[in-house]
Amino acid sequence: MQNIPVNIINQSSNELPAYATTGSAGMDIRANLEQPVILQSLERALIPTGLFIELPDGFEAQVRPRSGLAIKQGITCLNTPGTIDSDYRGELKVILINLSKEPQTIHHGDRIAQIIIASLHKADLTLVTQLNVTKRGEGGFGHTGKQ
Repeated sequence: MQNIPVNIINQSSNELPAYATTGSAGMDIRANLEQPVILQSLERALIPTGLFIELPDGFEAQVRPRSGLAIKQGITCLNTPGTIDSDYRGELKVILINLSKEPQTIHHGDRIAQIIIASLHKADLTLVTQLNVTKRGEGGFGHTGKQ
C-alpha cells in the first residue's frame, strides 16, 4: 500500500477526513451546513462539505455511501460511486437521498459519505469488428440464476 500526497483546503469547521482504522479504505467526510437539512422520504439534496482537494494526475476520489447511515436511517448517495477527477478544483458536494419512509435530518458535522482515493488506468480504445469469444458470451443480468 502506497500513501500519496493530496492537497486539501478545509473551509468548514469540521475536522479533516481521516481513516478510522488502519484497515479502512475510505475516509468519512462531513456535512458543512449553516442549518440542518431535512430530507423527506425519497427527497434528494446536494450537501456541501467545505472541502476542496487537489489529486495527483492518475488518481481519482470516489464518493461512496456510509453503510451505517444507509442501514440505520435509509440515507445513501446518488451517483454512486461519484468520481472526483484529478483536475476538479471545486467544493466536494454529496448527493444524498432519503430512502426511508420518515423524514431524516442532516446536521452540520454529520458524517455523510466516504471518499476512496484510487489510481487510474486510461484505456486506448481500438475499433474492431469482432470481439474474442468467451464461455459467458453475451450472458448478463441474472444469467447465472438465483442461487
